[in-house]
Amino acid sequence: MTPTPTSNDVLFILLGAIMILAMHAGFAFLELGTVRKKNQVNALVKILTDFAVSGLAYFFVGYPLAYGVDFWSGAQTLAAHNGYELVRFFFLLTFAAAIPAIVSGGIAERAKFHPQSTATFFLVGLVYPFFEGIAWNGHFGLQGWLVHTFGAGFHDFAGSVVVHAVGGWIGLAAVLHLGARRGRYHRDGHVAAHPPSSIPFLALGAWILIVGWFGFNVMSAQRIGGISGLVAINSLMAMVGGTITAMLLGKNDPGFIHNGPLAGLVAVCAGSDVMHPLGALVVGAVAGALFVWLFTVTQNRLKIDDVLGVWPLHGVGGVWGGLAAGVFGQSWLGGLGGVSFVAQLIGTLLGVAIAFVGGYVVYGVIKKAVGLRLGEEEEFNGADLSIHNITASPERETSW
Repeated sequence: MTPTPTSNDVLFILLGAIMILAMHAGFAFLELGTVRKKNQVNALVKILTDFAVSGLAYFFVGYPLAYGVDFWSGAQTLAAHNGYELVRFFFLLTFAAAIPAIVSGGIAERAKFHPQSTATFFLVGLVYPFFEGIAWNGHFGLQGWLVHTFGAGFHDFAGSVVVHAVGGWIGLAAVLHLGARRGRYHRDGHVAAHPPSSIPFLALGAWILIVGWFGFNVMSAQRIGGISGLVAINSLMAMVGGTITAMLLGKNDPGFIHNGPLAGLVAVCAGSDVMHPLGALVVGAVAGALFVWLFTVTQNRLKIDDVLGVWPLHGVGGVWGGLAAGVFGQSWLGGLGGVSFVAQLIGTLLGVAIAFVGGYVVYGVIKKAVGLRLGEEEEFNGADLSIHNITASPERETSW
């Protein structure tokens, strides 16, 4: 029987929600620092607006769909147990809102503003909570079947698959619909480089995400009685592993070095509560290496213009994390056990399928209905001027 939430539980999960809310500033500055200067304002505005749209979608549709809980009761009922259920919604909203924040980095510099907001509503209201309910609330009996058949259910403690892989594969679907930025790839095979506009802002975004991730992972226990130092140290070791391999394989490139720790943290989410710290180090190191390799492959060989590399970072890193939990969580590798690799494989593949198909349909319908891309001149001028009528750093005062 689940114990009644206490005021300490409410404070615990509230602090987690606030830490993850702060991570969205990290998403914003990571994108701001990576895109060209003419798209910096758009990066900031998208993340905040998408969070607000996510709040509406998840409050009215997504959270009830995933957990069968709505907020149509009176405030006296909602405030029961110190309002734990309300704060739990806030906490899980910050996870759900990470989906459009992840996608935003892939579609940067050429996506229309309001069509993306529309996509956010359907992704956070329908696609994401559909899989969230299966993985974290036992919908459709999949978890029960996995336990009965393989001895363990699909284990994703903090969302390697539920959040990151889902966001990354939706992002890939969106990028495929949009196509590459104009002038990025030439017929002779030449690839035009678009270097980051601000390494300091990119680094700031990465650091904000790194710090907030300890709320993302540790506070996924959702009750103070479930807090575990193992989760914290595994997160730390995975971050370290991702940074080191990205630094080595990325040949000291600051973009790779600051995304390497994020790759490690993405991958360790799923098994952070069951792995040995040495296992987490390996998981993070592999994730950092995968990011460097696949970012280069997608950009240069496959010519998929995923601006921030959200598919290799979140999509592939999340898949690796889901599978790694079924390996490094095993007791014979120093883990706590209670996981099945086959169950992890099935759950991970299901998450990828729902994300990619759902994302492809959502963006495909919006593309047909109203279009996804800025016009050629709008893209040339940049999203800042074309959409928001202002640049990040105006060079002169406006004439009155």
